Amino acid sequence: MDNNRIRVLQVSPSLGLGGTEKVMQSFAVNLDRQKFDTAVFSTSEGPRGKLLRMQGVNTFIGPDIFSVLTKFQPHVVHIHRAGWADPGALRPFKLARTPVLVETNVFGHHDPSPEAALIDRHLFVSHFCAERFTKINSIPAEKPKYSVLYNPVDTDFFLAHCPADRKFPKNCFGRISRADKGKWSNLALDFLPALKKQVEKKELPPFSYNIIGGIPEAEDFVVQNKLEKFVNFLPPILTDAEIACFLNSISFLAHANDTGESFGLVIAEAMAAGLPVITHPSRGLRDNAQMELVDHGKTGIVAANADEYAQAVNFLLTNPQEARKMGEKGRAKAAKLFRAQDIAAKLGEIYLELLKTKNII
Repeated sequence: MDNNRIRVLQVSPSLGLGGTEKVMQSFAVNLDRQKFDTAVFSTSEGPRGKLLRMQGVNTFIGPDIFSVLTKFQPHVVHIHRAGWADPGALRPFKLARTPVLVETNVFGHHDPSPEAALIDRHLFVSHFCAERFTKINSIPAEKPKYSVLYNPVDTDFFLAHCPADRKFPKNCFGRISRADKGKWSNLALDFLPALKKQVEKKELPPFSYNIIGGIPEAEDFVVQNKLEKFVNFLPPILTDAEIACFLNSISFLAHANDTGESFGLVIAEAMAAGLPVITHPSRGLRDNAQMELVDHGKTGIVAANADEYAQAVNFLLTNPQEARKMGEKGRAKAAKLFRAQDIAAKLGEIYLELLKTKNII
């Protein structure tokens, strides 16, 4: 324990492959180590645990967070969760008299429970989430209780490993997600038969669609529509180096997810790699932050249905220079808004602001 630095405990639901866990990892690694002594708590081990320790971040794994709070004595606890009520989950922080409690509210939900009063700052991961929160709950998403902090992306890394002057592969695009049905949409596949017909009519060159995170339904669709020579299902990946390698193997990202995105980490990483993104709007009050990230006709294309999606894929395949221009505009936007070191610095300022407000420093 370092008594000369502000102790921060990042609390994650797991140390698995998900975007929530990756954001937590980025914060833990990129917070200013001269000011902050950062550790991570999770009830279960996972692949990110090893990465955190390799990057010099201490991890506490187990069921008893109260003992960790007693041992580590953090000045700030930062929990990463969906935002809704989780009975009893915040009680240990009250018992341990945690000085400052911060929440990254991943999906922009409201926790009406009395325990939620313990939280000093709720951080929304997009302006969409903050605005929807206000609309649904009639609670202004404003300081001092609420603010927006975009998820961090290592844009410097992607610039170095996916340079603007690299040679893009021809007629190859891709998709990346977890192998989870909740991360899919029929739009991710329904455009393929139309493109297949265009190839058969010699109106479009043969193409490759590389998919990380395939689900059984997707594999069945490919077989049933005889698309095997166009679609490749690839194994999951973890590190930014692996993600950069995949993004270098495609010329644009095909995104589709019926539940939408509260932020869209995969989209932001593709933008940071200089790739245009095809996405689609969500219906009703579903997550729709993908529309906040992708600017139609500038950093990518928004398609509302399978026909529009097929047209978007066709356009990017047959207009590689225009696709590259879109990708570079996306890279500039990602560097301006999502750069990991800048986001971590903003988070550090939030911690200091809250600590000073409570006269703790």
